[in-house]
Amino acid sequence: MTKGIPGFRGTDHVGLTVPNLDEAIAFFCDVIGCELVYRAGAFGDEGTFMADQLNVHPRARIQGVAFLRCYNNANFELFEYSSPDQANAIPKNSDVGGHHIAFYVDDMEKAIAHLSAHKVRLLGNPVVEPEGPDQGVTWLYFLAPWGLQMELMHYPGGKGYEATTSARLWDPRPT
Repeated sequence: MTKGIPGFRGTDHVGLTVPNLDEAIAFFCDVIGCELVYRAGAFGDEGTFMADQLNVHPRARIQGVAFLRCYNNANFELFEYSSPDQANAIPKNSDVGGHHIAFYVDDMEKAIAHLSAHKVRLLGNPVVEPEGPDQGVTWLYFLAPWGLQMELMHYPGGKGYEATTSARLWDPRPT
């Protein structure tokens, strides 16, 4: 038996629910640098489609959807929902279901200056990994205006793990 999903090719998109679709599109496009490709309208139903197909409250309603292309890798699908049981707390990285999105940048100082100029909340200072599998990586967390955790990554000389295995992670750096 073959391991994995037959025909698997890779990540098509990452879906994110945001509190305000227009504001999220503006942030991802104007601050991060993604490109809005298309939007879709509202959707909901009076039956069980939302619960059966999306695992949300049956009366949940999608207020709008947008697809963004994020440079040379996976796309983002942004949703704005309304739902009778909607939670508004964003999980921390330490919570089950916690998450973050990491973006590779060619120049960490310029990227930090850009985020600062847009009044983006930076968490701490850049961390340089001196040893181990992430040796050579510089990273810094920051928050989207609604609290989504994100990270800047920079490793122009590669990562430490590359010295111990021929296996490679997907690499966003130009070749």
